Amino acid sequence: MSRTIVGPFNRVEGDLEVQIETAGGVVSNAWVVSPMYRGFEQILHGKDPRDALIYTPRICGICSVSQSIAAADALAHACGIMCPKNGELALNLIRACENLADHFTHFYLFFMPDFAREIYCGEPWFDAVAERFKAVKGRAAADVMQSRAEFMHLMGIMAGKWPHTLGIQPGGSTRGIEATEKVRLLSILSGFRRFLEQRLFGSPLEQILEIDNQRQLDDWLAAGDPAESDFRRLLQLSRDLQLDQLGKTDNRFMSYGVYSLEGERTFRSGVWYQGKRSKLNSDCITEDISHSWMEGQAEPQHPYHGVTLPDADADSGYTWCKAPRLDGQVVEVGALARQLIDGQPLINDLVTTGGSNVRNRMIARLLEIPRVLIEMEQWVRQLKPKDHFCVGSELKRESEGFGLTEAARGSLGHWVRIKNGRILNYQIIAPTTWNFSPRDQNGIGGPLEQALIGAPVREGEKEPVAVQHIVRSFDPCMVCTVH
Repeated sequence: MSRTIVGPFNRVEGDLEVQIETAGGVVSNAWVVSPMYRGFEQILHGKDPRDALIYTPRICGICSVSQSIAAADALAHACGIMCPKNGELALNLIRACENLADHFTHFYLFFMPDFAREIYCGEPWFDAVAERFKAVKGRAAADVMQSRAEFMHLMGIMAGKWPHTLGIQPGGSTRGIEATEKVRLLSILSGFRRFLEQRLFGSPLEQILEIDNQRQLDDWLAAGDPAESDFRRLLQLSRDLQLDQLGKTDNRFMSYGVYSLEGERTFRSGVWYQGKRSKLNSDCITEDISHSWMEGQAEPQHPYHGVTLPDADADSGYTWCKAPRLDGQVVEVGALARQLIDGQPLINDLVTTGGSNVRNRMIARLLEIPRVLIEMEQWVRQLKPKDHFCVGSELKRESEGFGLTEAARGSLGHWVRIKNGRILNYQIIAPTTWNFSPRDQNGIGGPLEQALIGAPVREGEKEPVAVQHIVRSFDPCMVCTVH
């Protein structure tokens, strides 16, 4: 048995190390380490509650909109502020733009370049994959960045700038839209749809969403050339490298739901385990610090009552990340959880037969792009330029509230307690905190620590490529993890 440190990883937001033990050519044990501490929760203590709208987006430059919306929702919940329909539509469009850009960037620039590594040079598809997806040098990079930049113009129109817009408020969006701008927004969405249909999928988006099960997916793959569809290429690689056998967890999923409109969420909230969906009770969320470099709470606590007090000398700690649990259980979050809990037919079939794995996580992220883009087209059409986009309201001096949303990577929650008009406590649980959590007081590791067990390690590998695929399938954002 040998122990290896994999990392720091490139093409990852923030710092990440993975410690693995190997035996018999596979990973037998794993520890996921977040080696950087930032302390936003301490920074917010004692601040005016509205300062959270300034500070929390700066946790991250990739999902700053999701952080903004979680903060705004927490304040709105604490103070009873209701957002007008125009505001909901605007916030949905802003958040969806960021999430889809994240999915898009992750697939092309973070995940696919690993298949252009020299370790795969003997594969029949290697030359074609390297020519398109090799990091920085591949043809896809230029195409993707141009299409992404054009798509992100929607963010400029709706939010003023990205990242760290200040237009997101508890009462909605401060940026109203004129009638002529609706036309521009639809044009931007049309251009993005064109790239998706021509390059990513090679088929109309509606046709992709008609694929309901593994058999139909196999038939669709066989009907076209992987060179003409990047999604087909992913499916080809997944089949040849058996990515559906890599990176399995215990198949317990959670989603807060996302894209609220008039009391409903486009993707519903809930929990999924052993084929059954159940309602989510956020009161059952706790954070365990038994294996974190933290102090101040002897037992797991709900975020309203939890503390963030760093202690680099904590005896059993090995990471700055806490261990969030739902009713004491490990849960996986992300696009796979969202689509499964929302009942997407293909994802339901893939998880029912194969569980959580690298292939299914990636398919779920890519399927979410057309699902959300079609909704975005409808949201733009529903905007009413002359109606209110935002309402103002006074903040209460004594209250508490939470904001639960979904970033591209998964479930994001903010909890705030206000006393004497100041923040008494502010706690954040980010998606990567859930997925990259350490062991809890029962010694049970988080989703990534579970997923790494059994990963193959080739002779002489110092950075096992299988470990890379598993880690990237969760798309870590470490600066959010340690906020």
